[in-house]
Amino acid sequence: MALERQSRLTLAGVAREAGVSAPTVSKVINGRHDVSGETRAKVLAVLARTGYKSPLQQRRTLADKPAVEVVLDSLISAYNIAVLNGIMECAVESGVEVLLHVTGIEAASPLNPDQRAQRIVDEGRCGMIVVTSAFGDAPLGAFRRRGIPVVVIDPLNPPSEDVVSIGSTDWAGGKDATTHLLELGHRRIAYLGGPDNVECNQARLHGYLAALRSHDVPVQDDYIIAGTFAADHGARGLDALLRLERPPTAIFAGNDTIALGVLAEARRRNIQVPEQLSVVGFDGTSKAEESVPALTSVAQPFQEIGRAALRTVLRQLRGEVPDSRRVELATHLVVRESTAAPR
Repeated sequence: MALERQSRLTLAGVAREAGVSAPTVSKVINGRHDVSGETRAKVLAVLARTGYKSPLQQRRTLADKPAVEVVLDSLISAYNIAVLNGIMECAVESGVEVLLHVTGIEAASPLNPDQRAQRIVDEGRCGMIVVTSAFGDAPLGAFRRRGIPVVVIDPLNPPSEDVVSIGSTDWAGGKDATTHLLELGHRRIAYLGGPDNVECNQARLHGYLAALRSHDVPVQDDYIIAGTFAADHGARGLDALLRLERPPTAIFAGNDTIALGVLAEARRRNIQVPEQLSVVGFDGTSKAEESVPALTSVAQPFQEIGRAALRTVLRQLRGEVPDSRRVELATHLVVRESTAAPR
């Protein structure tokens, strides 16, 4: 049966296409549980193929300017704020409304992934930017089935192949940070990283290893400590490194927060930075510039990442196919006061 034109497509038309009843289509649209998985998949496929919109959705689409939802885990993170600034700048230029969903301060949603995706559609959102690890494949899949363009920023792990992700050149940044320390004369350089199973951490670690090998510096396994992207990992990591027979003279931290934890613990122990220990971070947040001493750090182009994310959503809305499903923007090393030649 030929598909009906969107202008005349009704709930009954979707039901005929899917070979089910109109109430069943309504249940699927509203995320009800009393529909079999096979029937749900059949209806969702027809909804995606036809681009059907309920009368409520059509009214909101016509009445409102484009609205994109941005999902964050907090508004405290300097990383999130910098990315959000870039999104907002691009939104103002493009005439797009931005709505925030902060997972860390809102009550846990009782909606399942399909219900949440349908709510996004019903409320008139035309796209989504995800800046949190809280969304896995299930919710992202529910959004894709409804034709909602989704861009994930710096995901902890690679999303599905049909989801665009935007991040930084983590490997090159890790190599630049370590090379800077090597060129200062350091040979005992430790890496305090994030979780082993996180993609960006692995990329930064491999950049660190590549720099050591390019300078014929042996890799010491006890100089590499995985943990969390938190300040207390920096403090505990420094404690562990100082217990070694030959402690490092420099530390490359997997992010600025870890590095700030190292600085705080060094201060508590009366270790002078950079005279006795050099420290490099990764991110280039405002906290790096404001720390004492000011932190040498690999800066990510946060605002440009935010702008690129919104531009990518808008291009997908126009029907354009992204040139790449993974976009990496260049990092650069900012040398401040926390690094110097070893004694």
